[in-house]
Amino acid sequence: MAALQPIRGTHDILADDHRLYRLVTETAYEIAARYGYQEHSTPIFEFTEVFARTLGDTSDIVTKEMYTFADRNGESLTLRPEYTAGICRMFMSNGMTQQLPLKVFCRGPMFRYERPQKGRQRQFHQIDAEILGVADPLADIEVIALGAHILGALGLADRIRLELNTLGDAESRQAYRALLVDYFNGFREDLSEESRVRLEKNPLRILDSKDKGDRVLVQNAPLMADSLNALSQDFFAQVRQGLESLNIEYVVEPHLVRGMDYYCHTAFEFTTDTLGAQGAVLAGGRYDGLVETMGGPPTPGIGWAAGVERLSMMVGEAPPAPRPLVVIPVGSAQRTQALVITQRLRKSGLHVDLGYSGNVKKRLNRANKANARAAILLGEDELAKGVVTLRDMETGEQSEAPLASLEEHLARYR
Repeated sequence: MAALQPIRGTHDILADDHRLYRLVTETAYEIAARYGYQEHSTPIFEFTEVFARTLGDTSDIVTKEMYTFADRNGESLTLRPEYTAGICRMFMSNGMTQQLPLKVFCRGPMFRYERPQKGRQRQFHQIDAEILGVADPLADIEVIALGAHILGALGLADRIRLELNTLGDAESRQAYRALLVDYFNGFREDLSEESRVRLEKNPLRILDSKDKGDRVLVQNAPLMADSLNALSQDFFAQVRQGLESLNIEYVVEPHLVRGMDYYCHTAFEFTTDTLGAQGAVLAGGRYDGLVETMGGPPTPGIGWAAGVERLSMMVGEAPPAPRPLVVIPVGSAQRTQALVITQRLRKSGLHVDLGYSGNVKKRLNRANKANARAAILLGEDELAKGVVTLRDMETGEQSEAPLASLEEHLARYR
């Protein structure tokens, strides 16, 4: 019988990966906390409507990628494909309007059925930051600055580029939509089948199309900048000025869009050319109409999400595992004493392993393989004198240490 394997698009997260993931997520959490973000968690699965209503029936996530299933009561549930909709549902469900402005940080697994590729799996992990309740451009500037701060702290600043665009307000988007419909109607027969559907339901989504033929047409499509009213121009100018005042470099990318109607004003992506075709590592935008779309009160919002796997690939090497001390009983008579001493040292804050079996030479070899800093040898004669033998695994030097003050003698190994 063949050995069982993980499902395609999933992978086991081994110790090195976990240390790397923890570096990414803990760095993000610690920096987000400095900005006033508090960590929240939403369920890994929600009613399907939470995502179907917010992501739209023309989005690839809804039409192709969601893991949706019926539970035993016949309710349609979906594994979480992204954070923002769930966070807005959380805001409404828990009556958090009195907590506005609300700054939320999240981290956890997501699920999308798509072709597995470098840095993208069907189960993947994200960090996410959102501000609800602030309509001022200062929120846009701050949330982008937070993303830049985290990427810089991870040592990635010289390998990423911030792309920025404006989607304008509702009035500007309506004017832009009319221009797009007029333009793409002239090439209706050249559009992909999916984009012909988008042309009727949500023409801005054509700008996100991955179809090669669509991409050619998009290059000559009207730009959002041609439809911006004075309010939208001023909003974007304030965002740009704020980023410049913080010395955050950016490039305006006129084809960067978000297709849903509740998105407005700022859209942004931090991209890299070090991960192949999947260039975005942290992306977000303003979504002032989302909570209202979900049946809640009008509530401005802006946020971003970043893939932990992609960031980990860019960071590269995992931090080293803690180097343990190893307690080794010389004979079977010292086993219980070794267990007691090991637990005592662990409670003092030291990383300590117990040499389980084999002769002393084998146990020392295993300690070497575990990259131990020192071995604590417990022999009958030493214990009778109230001491242990302390062996430095790097130099091979051995010395005796009093059992009663062993923690003090091991302080240099903390």
